[in-house]
Amino acid sequence: MQIQPYLFFNGRCEEAIAFYRAALDAKELFKMRFKDAPPDPARPLPPEVTEKIMHATILVGEAQLMMSDGGCMTKVDTFQGFGISLTAPDAATAERYFNALTDGGQVTMPFQKTFWSPGFGMLNDRFGVPWMVSAPPLQTPVS
Repeated sequence: MQIQPYLFFNGRCEEAIAFYRAALDAKELFKMRFKDAPPDPARPLPPEVTEKIMHATILVGEAQLMMSDGGCMTKVDTFQGFGISLTAPDAATAERYFNALTDGGQVTMPFQKTFWSPGFGMLNDRFGVPWMVSAPPLQTPVS
């Protein structure tokens, strides 16, 4: 079984894909625009929505992240009640990802050594998505 986050970007999904490709070396696996879906005469698409992304999947490391412009026809544009946790292979890579994700975003906890990790930080990226970026946990000796 897999559980995959699904994010809605309220009309900014194309920009989000490009941002995560640059910031996290993400790879685009799939992208479908609203115009690619079979027409529904009962619910015609507004012209400004046809080029928006109905569904996309990107690969970040070994994890798939699903996304859409699905909310682009609503006034809701904030993310609430969740965060994405990204664990990099080492502290230097974690800090690089953290710094890349902060471009246009807001740091909520600076990247720093903690009692559980050699590097951990929290931020909301330019889309308002909350991220927790960390290096693998510090190993404690077994007694």
